[in-house]
Amino acid sequence: MIKKLPLVALVLFFSLYQHAFAQYVPKHSDFDRNHAIKFEQMGTLLPTPNVYRTASGAPGHLYWQQRADYEIEVELNDDNQSIEGKQTITYFNNSPDPLTYLWVQLDQNMRAKDSDTYKTATSRITPQMSARQIERMLDPVFDGGFKLRYVNTANDQPFNYTVNKTMMRIDLEEPLKEGEQIDIKIGWYYNINDRMAIGGRSGYEYFEEDDNYLYTIAQFFPRMAVYSDNEGWQNKQFLGAGEFALPFGDYKVKITVPSDHMVASTGELQNAEEVLTKEQIDLYEKAKTATKPVIIVSEKEAKKNEKSRAKTKKTWEYHAQDVRDFAFASSRKFIWDAMGVEIGGKNIMAMSYYPKEGNPLWEQYSTEAVAHTLRVYSKHTIDYPYPVAISVHADAIGMEYPMICFNFGRPDKDGNYSERIKYGMIGVIIHEVGHNFFPMIINSDERQWTWMDEGLNTFVQFLAEQEWDRDWPHRRGPAHMIVPYMRSSKDLQEPIMSNSENIVNLGANAYSKAATGLNILRETIMGRELFDYAFKEYSRRWAFKHPTPADFFRTMEDASGVDLDWYWKGWYYTTEHVDIAIENVDWYKLDDGDPDAQAKRDREDYERNMDHIARTRNRTDIPQTALEANKDLIDIHNTKSRFDISADDKKAHKTFKANLSPAEKALFDKGYHFYQIDFENVGGMLMPIILEFTYTDGSTEEVRIPAEIWRKNEKKISKVFPREKEIKQIVLDPYRETADVDETNNYWPRQHVPDRFELYKSRR
Repeated sequence: MIKKLPLVALVLFFSLYQHAFAQYVPKHSDFDRNHAIKFEQMGTLLPTPNVYRTASGAPGHLYWQQRADYEIEVELNDDNQSIEGKQTITYFNNSPDPLTYLWVQLDQNMRAKDSDTYKTATSRITPQMSARQIERMLDPVFDGGFKLRYVNTANDQPFNYTVNKTMMRIDLEEPLKEGEQIDIKIGWYYNINDRMAIGGRSGYEYFEEDDNYLYTIAQFFPRMAVYSDNEGWQNKQFLGAGEFALPFGDYKVKITVPSDHMVASTGELQNAEEVLTKEQIDLYEKAKTATKPVIIVSEKEAKKNEKSRAKTKKTWEYHAQDVRDFAFASSRKFIWDAMGVEIGGKNIMAMSYYPKEGNPLWEQYSTEAVAHTLRVYSKHTIDYPYPVAISVHADAIGMEYPMICFNFGRPDKDGNYSERIKYGMIGVIIHEVGHNFFPMIINSDERQWTWMDEGLNTFVQFLAEQEWDRDWPHRRGPAHMIVPYMRSSKDLQEPIMSNSENIVNLGANAYSKAATGLNILRETIMGRELFDYAFKEYSRRWAFKHPTPADFFRTMEDASGVDLDWYWKGWYYTTEHVDIAIENVDWYKLDDGDPDAQAKRDREDYERNMDHIARTRNRTDIPQTALEANKDLIDIHNTKSRFDISADDKKAHKTFKANLSPAEKALFDKGYHFYQIDFENVGGMLMPIILEFTYTDGSTEEVRIPAEIWRKNEKKISKVFPREKEIKQIVLDPYRETADVDETNNYWPRQHVPDRFELYKSRR
């Protein structure tokens, strides 16, 4: 229905329209209930800037971080699935603080029989349970965890140390002062867990058909914990979900395995001539400049190796610089291929190791996916700095370490695979290789802030998947795909800014919601140009350093010039969801006071109002009215139209038009339609307002309004849209880019989409 703006309002209309919000005087209750909250600055939510971390989000002029170098010798026992090692850690105290003790991570103790991981795991009895479910409720039988042989000084004198579950405190006789370093020698061994039986990021997979093992070995040595300016020692216990935070350092590692094994590892191989054949070395050199992956160890060779059982051993030596961790994989089942990728003027070796069970999928896609990941991530963050990037195939796992990752995605035994398996495998390779950037290089604390690792990485994974295939079947990234989680019970949600061990649905929270939040920033709130520049700046500032959430939040604002405090508070610190509704639309036309036009409208309104059901039926039920039966009852009001126009009315209108200014005349000539749209913020989480107008002539128009439109009222707002053409339909969030949980209230006129139900056919 069109509403006419009255004549008296004509001259004042523009000024009233332009200044309506500026003249609004809120009630006292408004301050308590509907504004001046969400757009306030972060305040005490963020730590106070200092000389170590600036208000801009950059490292301060006195920023420091610790360092730990490692020399490790480790031997893998393929007969009893155990591993034994010794190591020397050189720890550098670059902090201004004297340290009287050091903390070391013992992640393998999560597998000890008395582990808190087992003790704190909840369980329930259901009417039907699998044997594996029942086994998980039994007391653990696997004898896991580190067995420490010694913890000594450089002079082989024992340290006083205390093991507290997955952490070890080493007490120092004298404080380690600023600029000093200390050597720590540790000897250890442990039993390797069967990943397929009891899970884990590290362990082995057994292949019964050929009686072989594939080892993915990580978190296998005692590792220095992080000591930082923002939280001191990161000695939070490892329960399984929160991963780890580690200082950077250089590694020299010797890995002894059966001589018929192939080893994939963090770092660069130092003794290729001792562990590889001349043909393998030649093929590796050829792969450096190849445009397609070069097979170095073929499937035929791997099948032959599966049948061997070497009695001798080989030691593979790898060196890695400026990495925060070290991992390797070993098996006689490995096929190996590689190709060079040019990144920032350097040749990076993208490589894959996989058993025959991974083919044909892995030979076709794995190394190509590694190379693609390096290119796309380098474009959006920093150039990949390491010499190699490796993808290793192991069933039912996706896990990352510097330069190497372990990935799932196995075809059927006959070699066939579904679309889900294919995209799942490529997706996990992109994700895990991408973790080299977040958090292996941009070294956030995974144990405390999982989203800074998983969320940022999943976001760039989404960008890489789009560059792989325009029709990629995304699960995470597009805004509308987080909706089921956002509208789920608040009892099952936590803010993104929650510790990983406390999150019920870690995948939806730390991966999907965090990644979606960045995608909304890039596409809807900031725009690609501003976002991409700020995101690269964050990556550049904090490469090989330890960023915190505040450093990310501040850098994104500092480098873009966009105030995002309202967004960080809503999306990251609360469980509010997006549900913005078109509550009402009023349609107005300017009334120029033309008496003829007014009479026509009045007549139409009168006829419409008089056309009621009683009048319709009375045409037959009342043969004759009193007026029709007695002409003496008729007077002038019965013969003159109530809609007749007087000469005075016409004269007044003519005078009015003659006195209009050129701007006012132009306003009438445009024939504007004025649409007042009332919006309601039902869900609590603010968002920009994106509208699509469809006009009666079939044309469309997109309108984008920043979220700051809510700053004076965070619950309900109104805005008038003058248009020269008549609007047929209005759609809010037409591209589904804000994660709005209820799209039924995003339309004018209302649209109703039917739910569906299935016909149940009973069996008789």
